[in-house]
Amino acid sequence: MCKELLVDVVRVLGPDHPDTLHTRALLAHCKGRAGNRTGAVSVLEELLADRVRVLGPDHPDTLHTRNNLIHWQGAARGAAGAAVAYEELLADEVRVLGPDHPHTLHARHGLAHGRSRAGDPSGAVSVLEELLADEVRVLGPDHPDTLTTRNNLASARGEAGDVAGAVAARALARHGASTRRPPPTHQDHPRKPHLLAV
Repeated sequence: MCKELLVDVVRVLGPDHPDTLHTRALLAHCKGRAGNRTGAVSVLEELLADRVRVLGPDHPDTLHTRNNLIHWQGAARGAAGAAVAYEELLADEVRVLGPDHPHTLHARHGLAHGRSRAGDPSGAVSVLEELLADEVRVLGPDHPDTLTTRNNLASARGEAGDVAGAVAARALARHGASTRRPPPTHQDHPRKPHLLAV
């Protein structure tokens, strides 16, 4: 379905239109999720070259494409080089987007994962500890990304041989999740008038 959509989008909008480029990113995602990791890498390599040409190397979409390419390359070809590639991407994202941008925080997750897969669980722990502090500050303690980082930190500590640290981090992750208030029901709020879209 993604492939057929791409043919139509290219025909109607042209090969360099932002929606065409976005559709190509969607095609890569579909291929990767369907298990065709090398197909995803191939689409993303071509897409990255075109986004650099059309948008420039520092455009957020170009940086995001680099992130996705590193992810699928690691999935298709193994962890070799992923941590280094994430470090290079992270430096560019901090320079262009700032240290607290969601894409920058996401790249830090990738860096931790790359270090872990490359056999450096202590390096992953270091990245995740710093990331967790920043996510709590930027996103809050109960944001889904913050909770994911807490869980990843517990796993990384266990991989690094710090069983006590892993247990403590896992307990904190569970405690944080159990102390959040459930979402309010409609009875908790006064009735609001419906707004009509015009």
